[in-house]
Amino acid sequence: MTIAIGDKMPDVKLMKAGESGPEPVQSADYFKGRRVALFSVPGAFTPTCSAKHLPSYVEKAGDLKQNGIDEIACTAVNDAFVMGAWNRADGSDDITMLGDGNGELAQALGLTMDGSGFGLGQRGSRWSMVVNDGTVEKLNVEDAGEYNVSSAEHMLGQL
Repeated sequence: MTIAIGDKMPDVKLMKAGESGPEPVQSADYFKGRRVALFSVPGAFTPTCSAKHLPSYVEKAGDLKQNGIDEIACTAVNDAFVMGAWNRADGSDDITMLGDGNGELAQALGLTMDGSGFGLGQRGSRWSMVVNDGTVEKLNVEDAGEYNVSSAEHMLGQL
């Protein structure tokens, strides 16, 4: 079943790309008491993710925070090392990278895709959401192969 607006976020272990390496993060603790703009990409360093999706949040980070967002986070079915390298290459200090290396968050949310045709295996699909104190407030899931409603610009229009 796919997560919906009003649902609580599942409690899974993620790996945050920290300055000293991967740091375990329990999602229930991470989302507690704050409003987070969370977006998911099929993979770090992949074309649309690198050319459009991540840059939209880098460019609009200040605007999102001015509109009540406390934290901006990106997740993908990649390990924290890859997520950290991607953030250093294309991201910013305004984005927290949360590696979902085992796909536990993507599966628990019901937001997976099969990228086997591209050699990617099972991945998280492309989406964005606003999580307010652990509850999904806004949810924007892309159709396969699309990039529209999960952008930072679209999210800003919802705030």
